[in-house]
Amino acid sequence: MAPSNLLSPPNGSRPKIRRLSSMTATEKDIKEGGPVVITPERMMAERSQSQHGGFAASLESARHELSEIDLEEEAMIFSSSSSPETPGTPASPLTPADRPTADSFAFAFDIDGVLIRGGRPIPEAIEAMKVLNGENEYGMKVPYIFLTNGGGKTEAERCIDLSRQLDIEISPAQFICGHTPMREMVEKYETVLVIGGEGEKCRQVAEGYGFRDVVTPGDIIKDNEATTPFRKLTDEELANSRKRNHGETKIEAIFVFADSRDWAGDLQIILDLAMSKGGYIGTLSETFDEGPPIYFSHSDIVWSAAHDNVRIGMGALRRTVETLFKDLTKGKELETIAFGKPQIGTFEFATRLLQQWRKDEHRINRPPETVYFVGDTPESDIRGTNQFNDKSKNEWYSILVKTGVYQDGTEPAYKPRATVETVLDAVKHGMEREFRKKMQKAIGGLPSNSLPLKLNQLSLNGEPKVAANSPILEISEPSSESGTPSPGLEIKASRRIYMCGGAVKKDIDFPGVIANEQEYPGTHCDS
Repeated sequence: MAPSNLLSPPNGSRPKIRRLSSMTATEKDIKEGGPVVITPERMMAERSQSQHGGFAASLESARHELSEIDLEEEAMIFSSSSSPETPGTPASPLTPADRPTADSFAFAFDIDGVLIRGGRPIPEAIEAMKVLNGENEYGMKVPYIFLTNGGGKTEAERCIDLSRQLDIEISPAQFICGHTPMREMVEKYETVLVIGGEGEKCRQVAEGYGFRDVVTPGDIIKDNEATTPFRKLTDEELANSRKRNHGETKIEAIFVFADSRDWAGDLQIILDLAMSKGGYIGTLSETFDEGPPIYFSHSDIVWSAAHDNVRIGMGALRRTVETLFKDLTKGKELETIAFGKPQIGTFEFATRLLQQWRKDEHRINRPPETVYFVGDTPESDIRGTNQFNDKSKNEWYSILVKTGVYQDGTEPAYKPRATVETVLDAVKHGMEREFRKKMQKAIGGLPSNSLPLKLNQLSLNGEPKVAANSPILEISEPSSESGTPSPGLEIKASRRIYMCGGAVKKDIDFPGVIANEQEYPGTHCDS
């Protein structure tokens, strides 16, 4: 079942998008009234100043106005000090709405170890987001989404957190947690056990997805405290846990939504059900093949946190469950199912999400030719990207950063297409690669890496952004029939590429073959 509120636009039209402050927005606010974008408080204040003549405007007034603003018609104002200036463009900063959007490529990002570490933003991540939002030498915005194995909160909560941390606007429609694809299983199961996370949050996430009867370990312990001899529920847990007779309750599936906060207790309950007769707690199967299916939101053994060394994650719990089950059943294998990266299904889900986001937010109704996925874990991020690239119709290009799980100097188990220091380097690498692809197309197939390119004078959509009659590239052509410059050949002609009336045109006053003429409509400049 497709998550209609995440992937399907109403009646094929673009919905009106509300902005909410990252400092005051609640999950309830986000769920009410259609699509939203979470906006840093700084940007809300800037908007208020720009629309009302300065400092006198109150923050409450800004909040009120933001709720009425259409994302397509209005946009935040960047400070002039952070806006790029390029030849042939005005010195005043462009708003994001004024900037064109790169239509042929997009980015997807892991979060922990790439953008955030230990709850704090990696410094280069903030700059990388500015670059993608248009503060770059090409004057282009680039669409992007977030694809994390992390979870334990709703996508809305994660957006609020990330908006505060990175100081950018983020929509839940850009966000995939490890457990997000689990919402597609709502119709399959009636009563489910949800494991992990803080307090009641994972129950709330599951119920928000539409699961009708959600049980937690606390519910089971409240019914029979002998279930976990060494774990006693706190007063708060007792108050939140729901009383029922679990001997008469059939658990149809187990979902591990987030990292366990109590390995011993959660392991005991998972194994009790895995060895049960038909999913009834307290029973014991004779064949050990009657238990409910067990789903994990991801399978990462380790992840990057605030500690200098990596910390064990959900994949370690999964491995422990399978190993203990085999020991307890004298060799019986337990098959569990994992979502998240590197599972192909998660990348397929991301493809649908990205295509919908490009359509709704950027009015681009086709998939990108290339998706640059930036991650820090070779075993999940790079492995998944490479495997999906092998079967995907478009290109998925893996980039590994050195700010998370991967340790510089080691050989990654799965080789990325590129390895860089930080996420900012990853963004620059992808954008420069796209520029070279466009430039090589523009110059008729000549190797662009051998040319003195002016990287700030052609857009990533293949269109120039310099003033009319300004040459952006000059190529010397040899007399050789091959058309390839070689040492010692006499130069017989030159050709120059001009920006003429909004299109690229090669200078027809100079001899030489004009390659790919059909790609550059328009007339040659008169002068």
